[in-house]
Amino acid sequence: MKNAKLSEAKNAKNDEFYTQYEDIQREVNAYLEYDPDVFRGKTVLLPCDDPEWSNFTRFFAQNFENFGLKKLISTSFAHESKNYKGAYQLSFFEENAPQFDADKTKTRGKIFTLTRDSNKSGVIDIDDLEWQYLEGDGDFRSDEVKALRDEADIIITNPPFSLFREFVAWIVEADKKFLIIGNQNAITYKEIFPLIMNNIVWLGIGFKGGATHFINKYYTDYATASDHKEGMIRVSGVVWFTNIDHGRRHQPISLMTMADNLKFSKHKEIKEYGYQKYDNYEAIEIPYTDAIPSDYDGVMGVPISFLPKYCPEQFEILGMCENLDLYGLKTRVYTTQECQERYFEIFGKKGTYDLNASGVVNGIKVYQRILIRKREQK
Repeated sequence: MKNAKLSEAKNAKNDEFYTQYEDIQREVNAYLEYDPDVFRGKTVLLPCDDPEWSNFTRFFAQNFENFGLKKLISTSFAHESKNYKGAYQLSFFEENAPQFDADKTKTRGKIFTLTRDSNKSGVIDIDDLEWQYLEGDGDFRSDEVKALRDEADIIITNPPFSLFREFVAWIVEADKKFLIIGNQNAITYKEIFPLIMNNIVWLGIGFKGGATHFINKYYTDYATASDHKEGMIRVSGVVWFTNIDHGRRHQPISLMTMADNLKFSKHKEIKEYGYQKYDNYEAIEIPYTDAIPSDYDGVMGVPISFLPKYCPEQFEILGMCENLDLYGLKTRVYTTQECQERYFEIFGKKGTYDLNASGVVNGIKVYQRILIRKREQK
């Protein structure tokens, strides 16, 4: 279903997509394999969360001692402050707590902390979580939550998709390590791509097949019967964004030479048409990551699906094909008249074919491309 559910949630400002425990575990394990002490002695903040229901809180609380955490902080957003107001459901955990307040629970966020074996069981785990109401509604932009951000070493969450740009800026401003979920299209945002290009942010291990099921009670899932999960919706085009290192990031992509690709590639476009040059960039078009030639030293335009496999020791990111040409890589800018004439040639009616929005091959736009070049091997 591509990104339809994410777009629907973004438009409705209903971004409560709860992540599966197994997805969190699979991703976090990759960082632990690369550095077993990545969380040791650290304070981890889970903002934009819902601790009573969230698997993020459950996962890190259950692994508090295994990871060697110093402190776990999780905050929630008040129900009455949400744009999308479904039925409000109290958890047994909250309703039976001595500090429960029926008025505060709808207008204030909550903060959950874990630092000690509060129940004297001999182990620090989820049963030792302590909570109280925040003074405000728990918005991550509030001074109250900003103070928690500044206290934390690592920020991990599934932030509101509608506020993704702002949330990343909020983290980068504080220079924190992070691991967050976002729409794959966020790669192309002008606020995000420069961070990726400059190796400030990169993609995590990712979801299997680039898709996963999220827990969300507001939408009907239209996934096929074989892929349907009750109470969940299947969403494709979601990725993990991070600045925490992991091993796969340093594994070079195994590639064939240009000659071998032309002869043996499984892709019809390569075998039949070869490597075509852009009309408006001094670069060649590479429609598939596995078709990148190992022996080409010039600039190449590759799909954004290249990024999960990107190895910074193997390739250099130069920019992206886009309207604004923020990176000065274009060789040609089309006039409005040329765009209108090309539209008429293709569709037989008046309109504008935005030739400046991407790379162009033989007068036809291609999908958004990232411009890369092979690094010299030392």
